[in-house]
Amino acid sequence: MGDTTTYTDDLAREEASDLIQELARELREGDTAEVRIGNKMVELSPASEVEYSIEANERSPMLGGAHESITVEVSWSVPDKS
Repeated sequence: MGDTTTYTDDLAREEASDLIQELARELREGDTAEVRIGNKMVELSPASEVEYSIEANERSPMLGGAHESITVEVSWSVPDKS
């Protein structure tokens, strides 16, 4: 059974950049990654090789202003601990 933890907030661009850099440091160092998701810390075990994908969306709706977003996904297989 898997757990999913999500968090969404409006932040200054600098704050968002800091969180992304913190995540990158955790993925780079050690065998486990302590990832902050809102006020919760989640411990993950990233493999030495991961799957990485990035997507950029640019939308110009008929009503309202334009909207842009970036989605980054990093995933890996975790071996059984049995």
